Amino acid sequence: MSNPKVKINSIVNLSNDWYTLDKINFDYQTNNGTWQTQSRESYNRGDGAAILLYNPSNKTVILTKQFRMPSYLNENNDGMMIEVCAGLLDKNDPITCIIKEAEEETGYKISNPKKVFELYSTPGAVTEKIHYFIAEYTNDLKVSNGGGLEEEHEEIEVMELSFSKALEMISSGEICDAKTIILLQYAQIHKLI
Repeated sequence: MSNPKVKINSIVNLSNDWYTLDKINFDYQTNNGTWQTQSRESYNRGDGAAILLYNPSNKTVILTKQFRMPSYLNENNDGMMIEVCAGLLDKNDPITCIIKEAEEETGYKISNPKKVFELYSTPGAVTEKIHYFIAEYTNDLKVSNGGGLEEEHEEIEVMELSFSKALEMISSGEICDAKTIILLQYAQIHKLI
């Protein structure tokens, strides 16, 4: 942190339960040179990784479906979300994380994920940076049924969909997860399928 226009005065921890919620009081120098005292809350859940598994021969993608409480609390009637495979880094590097998550969640053992970019999804409130990957899959890479880890209380449905159906599901609102839409659109723009 090296911005001379920002002086952090205090950081107060508000919650350290599932993840960390802090209140930061700071001074910020505006463009006209005056200083303003401001206060923001920042939620730190760690960084993550997400991957789109795609099969160009079959013109299919692998997505997951699982219950997401925050979406349920904000007008998602059943709380179920259709998403690309993703997970928190948990002290792993992004490539190690996404290879592990792909196998745990989808049952596909991939070895050569390609990183396409990293993004802050909600920089006004959440510190998380997501590392985005793509990888081709074939049926011979399937080593288990996937579904997530029981000890992490995961109950994940693995979905193999045609790429065209996945794109339609964005338009219909069935897919409304940002990381999933970003990677599906990346695949469309770069003509991966």
